[in-house]
This record gives sequence, C-alpha cells and structure tokens, in this order.
Amino acid sequence: MRFGPVELDHAQGAVLAHSLKLPGGKLAKGRVLTHDDVARLRTAGIGKVIVARLDPGDVPEDDAARALAEALVPDPAAQGLRLSGAGAGRVNLIAGGPGLLRVDAAAVNAINTVDPMITLATLPPLRRVIEGAMVGTVKIISYAVPKGQLDQACDAARSALSLIPPVIETATLIETRVGTGTMPDKGRRATADRLARLGARLTPRVIVDHDEHALSAAVSAAEGQAVLILTGSATSDVADVAPSAVRRAGGAVTRFGMPVDPGNLLFIGQMGDGRPVIGLPGCARSPALNGADWVLERVLCGLAVSDADIAAMGVGGLLKEMPTRPRPRRATGT
Repeated sequence: MRFGPVELDHAQGAVLAHSLKLPGGKLAKGRVLTHDDVARLRTAGIGKVIVARLDPGDVPEDDAARALAEALVPDPAAQGLRLSGAGAGRVNLIAGGPGLLRVDAAAVNAINTVDPMITLATLPPLRRVIEGAMVGTVKIISYAVPKGQLDQACDAARSALSLIPPVIETATLIETRVGTGTMPDKGRRATADRLARLGARLTPRVIVDHDEHALSAAVSAAEGQAVLILTGSATSDVADVAPSAVRRAGGAVTRFGMPVDPGNLLFIGQMGDGRPVIGLPGCARSPALNGADWVLERVLCGLAVSDADIAAMGVGGLLKEMPTRPRPRRATGT
C-alpha cells in the first residue's frame, strides 16, 4: 500500500485518508474516491488529496478484519461467540451467553507480531462476561494489508478465543451461627447474586451451629451441585471447624488460603462424589469483588481449580480495599 498526497488526476480509486468538507456535504475518510468525487474536489478548488493506494495483493481493511475474525471464530455456535459486521477496519467478537472467556494468549501474541497494522485486543483470560459483552476486537489500522501477512495472522488465529459456559445450576450455601440471635441474610443475598450472574441458583437456606459435627452433617446432606460454606467465625487454619467438617463428611480440602486480598481465608476441596466445596471468606458477604469470585466463577463453569491455579492469582490479586472491612490493610499510624 502506498500512502501520501496525490494529484487529482491519480486520485480516482484511491482511499481518502482524511475527511474533507465540501459544498453539498463532506467526503468521509476511508471512502474509495469515484469519478464524481474527484469532480467535486476539482470544483471545490482542491488540487491534491492524501490517499492510500492499494497494491496488487493488498486486502482492504474491512475484508481483512472480517477474514481474521472468521479465523478466530470459525464455529460460532461451538465457541459461544458471534461476530459483528465490519466497519472502518474493525470487527468485534461478542459473547453469545454468560461464561468465562478462554484466551489462547500465545495465539493472540502471534497475531499481534505479524504486522503492526493487524491487531487483536481481548479481555483477560477467564474474565466473566454476560451475553452481548464484547470480548475482543479485530482492528486493521491501515486501509489495507498484504494478503501474505493477513494469511499468516489467520493461521495463528485458529479458534484462539471461546466462551466457557456455566455447567453448575445449583449450589447449597451452608451458614454457621455463633451464639444466638437472628442470622443476617447479607451473605446469602451476595452469594445468590454471584450465582445468578452465571445462571445458577441457591437451594433452600441451611443454617447450623458453628460446630464441626453439625456442619459435617449439613455438608453431607447438601442438595446442590456445589457446596458453599460461610462461617460465622473466620476460618483461621486448615484444621479449623469448616475444613475439618468437610473431611469428616468424606470430602477433601485441597487448598486453604489464597494470595488475593480481600479473600485470603478461602478454602477449596471436593466431596467424595466429586462435587466442589468452597469455604467462602468473610468478605464474600459483600458484593464487592474478592478472591472468592475468581474461584467460584471457575467452579460454576466446570473448571478444576488447582493449588497452582490459586497460587498464580497473586499477580493482580491486590484488589480494591472495602470501606466496611473490619480489618483494613493499613495499620494505625502508618
């Protein structure tokens, strides 16, 4: 592609680089200049225009964007994504439903190293999205790109993005009570809202005393496809009441503690029948983002959450401080 100013005698068929206001209306940038357009320019006293002229083998921006987007999403139904129309060298990738975004980071990097004019921007891997959310955008920066480079980018792009849909529809939240009195429902409401984002719901409410035996019985009797535990007293050790109750019920605890703040006191495991168990940290009573969100979203979408997965959440795991947090990070006098 050749870019720069040309005399009007050579402008027909070229792509106008900058919008021009003319009597009777403007000519928009990106327009392929016609014989009539050139005549209007002459009448307006304009002798030169800045244009892009495609060489043989160049692919116009919209065609190139569409080709790369189709390489990224060759099977929209299977990948849970759909494509917008092409315009100004751009095609957006749209979520077809709720879920987590799977991103092949190596493929995205490979696309973006072929040619600076060929770009793909995406949401971060495993970001939760709703139906209709834009998860990626293909943008051809120049007015055209060489076909060979476009083909190279398309080869790197094959199915680099897809939506991981939720697979769990129900979860049982077991709340433990310390002392007497009415149990507030703030934690249950926040948990129900988190589940609803991915199309899941809570089974009927379960409240038991903060006691290993009582909690173990409730865990064993839980109806949901996932078991969530929100204790009235914070879990302080892997041998504390809630993790011990899970083990007493025949389950296993695979990780206690996470390098995400708020959210440090989460634990995760599974029952003997394979159902996931999450011990929610106290901050899960708030609707604000915390480490439990990241774990819960993966579990609801059927992803195994390993010890290594949680350990890797520390990079980017310092989340916004909650104004209502009982123990803020900043100590008095610092």
